[in-house]
Amino acid sequence: MGTSQHRTAGFDLHSVEQEDHWISVSDLMAGLMMVFLFVSIALMRSAMVERDTIRDIAVTYEQNQAAIYEALREEFKDDLERWGARIDRPTLSVEFLSPEVLFDNGRTELKERFKEILGDFFPRYLMVLKRFRDSIREIRIEGHTSSVWNERTSEDEAYFNNMSLSQGRTRSVLHYVYLLDAVSSDRPWIKKTIAAVGFSSAHPKLTTTGEEDAAASRRVSFRVITNAEAQIRKIIGRKEQ
Repeated sequence: MGTSQHRTAGFDLHSVEQEDHWISVSDLMAGLMMVFLFVSIALMRSAMVERDTIRDIAVTYEQNQAAIYEALREEFKDDLERWGARIDRPTLSVEFLSPEVLFDNGRTELKERFKEILGDFFPRYLMVLKRFRDSIREIRIEGHTSSVWNERTSEDEAYFNNMSLSQGRTRSVLHYVYLLDAVSSDRPWIKKTIAAVGFSSAHPKLTTTGEEDAAASRRVSFRVITNAEAQIRKIIGRKEQ
């Protein structure tokens, strides 16, 4: 009897130890599950904040782009056809597309008709953009040419000749509009914001069949580049506060 009681007591003691062991493992698993739950919630919240940030950035960018485009369109809608110009919404570019009006072939001097157009266009252009100055990083006067030079030049020589030509033309445009009396008070901002950039034939206009349209490729554009990066930093900063 004593031996049996001893065995029973020993078995019971062993069972209790096993139960205590499984209870501690169970508590550990429960604790780990809680940790995983909290981590999952934190990750989900972070993902939601990131999603909202991206959405806010996209909305802000699109709204700003749309506002600038609509303001330009409203100001110049009655002038574009007679100027031989158009406004490209995705790039916020006012494009002057009649090469026979802009420059003589191979020359950088502005034609008289183009001077008249710029004298009308540019002061009004600055007046429109004044409303958006806080969101404008740069305005580019972009010069584009066709890939053609003459039949005696190679493709590479034509590219660099046209590069020099397009750069010279944009400098002539910037020089002319900078000296307009109507924008004299805006000259500090013009110097800080407006750049003249020649692209040669890097961005040709194409026909519906995918071939270069030489005449349409010869153009001058005024392009607005917004400070999207600064706007993004502002949105992210607000989200992190």
